Amino acid sequence: MGGLSMNLYFGIFGMVLLLTAFALNLLKVVRETSVSYILLNIFGAGISTYYAWTLNAIPFIILEAIWCLFAVYKLTVVLK
Repeated sequence: MGGLSMNLYFGIFGMVLLLTAFALNLLKVVRETSVSYILLNIFGAGISTYYAWTLNAIPFIILEAIWCLFAVYKLTVVLK
């Protein structure tokens, strides 16, 4: 086995972004209305959606796509 694929690294990166947002919010470093928190969610969920799509993991495609859409919606609300 030649090591991990770039696709897997991409999926791990998306997961790290989501977990970073979650941890920073729990530790009260960022608020859920901060642009940095929302952007971490948008990019993390977007990358995770793509990764799930490459695996044809339908439940996770739906989960991550909806997560990303809600984060985009939240960003539009916060920026108003």
